[in-house]
Amino acid sequence: MTTVRRRRAVAAALFALLVGACSPARIDLGFTPSARPSPLPPLPSETGDGRLVQVVARVVPSVVSVLADSLDGTRQGVGTGFVVRAEGIIATNYHVVEQASRLTVVTAPPEPRRLEARVIGGDPDRDLAVLKVEAADLPPVTLGDSSALRLGEDVLAIGYALGLGADFEGGGPTVTSGIVSALDRTVVAADPNVPGGGRTYAGVIQTDAAINPGNSGGPLLNLRGEVVGINTAGASDAENIGFAIAIDQARAVIEEAIENPSGAAPYLGVSTQTVTPAIAAQLGLAVDEGAYVVGVGAGTGADEAGIVEGEVIVALAGDPVTSTEQLGEAIGRHEPGDEVDVELVEPGGDRRTVTATLGVRPLP
Repeated sequence: MTTVRRRRAVAAALFALLVGACSPARIDLGFTPSARPSPLPPLPSETGDGRLVQVVARVVPSVVSVLADSLDGTRQGVGTGFVVRAEGIIATNYHVVEQASRLTVVTAPPEPRRLEARVIGGDPDRDLAVLKVEAADLPPVTLGDSSALRLGEDVLAIGYALGLGADFEGGGPTVTSGIVSALDRTVVAADPNVPGGGRTYAGVIQTDAAINPGNSGGPLLNLRGEVVGINTAGASDAENIGFAIAIDQARAVIEEAIENPSGAAPYLGVSTQTVTPAIAAQLGLAVDEGAYVVGVGAGTGADEAGIVEGEVIVALAGDPVTSTEQLGEAIGRHEPGDEVDVELVEPGGDRRTVTATLGVRPLP
């Protein structure tokens, strides 16, 4: 064998050895081909950061801020919601709307709309509320399947964190990303409006996507842009721990509210206390029965009619009013939009009658 042939033979042997060394070894993964999991549904065409941008661009128009005001017009809190039906049906957390006297929904920029809202259903125990606004062209989200979530799966949270951008301010909602950290968690969140001081959430999704005050009620999304959870709480004493109500738990509550919405209740817009002889003597009132006005909601029918704190309502639409309960019964005999005469006794004892237009009570 010539030197050239020997060199070629050695080179061929080395090449074969290298190819053999780089060939993958067969590894038994412990399952047969028939047991392989089904492939996930196709994701958007973009990959990486582009895919996240695509999901956000699709869903942000469906995310709204929820402004909760007290009777005197003071901002009580800010939360988030998302559109589930084009005809103005919005899902959020119950604790966002709890104790509010007026609810306002603000749609996403660039052309935000400010819409009065009321609760048409929900479940306080599950911290779910369903709102209705007068609109017919809102872009709805797509509800996903939270039972299909897997640990480590990428998710996005969208909401008005810390109230930023919530009330016609620039920038729109906040977007954070993370993964599904745990499933089927049971946690207790502090809530002074719940007996015992806390609300228990069962079967919730844990994520490391940042969830801050103001995010409550916003959507947790998979990378197909489907809502898989409703962002609810973040752990104040830990980092990167947030919780969301699984959408599979919320779906039945949302559908029930849509199919059987609570009717619109009439609303005068006053907070009152029953007048007794003792209270009349203490406050120096000219009458010893009626409904003493302790608060008037800004922009309500009572406010626009000129009713003020310190007056006593003694009749509504001709029906005598001797207590707060009687006032509620008298209002309840009417419909939102009705004009009613309200007879008042002023602190000095003078009587006057104003005409008020009843509004819609935000809570059922």
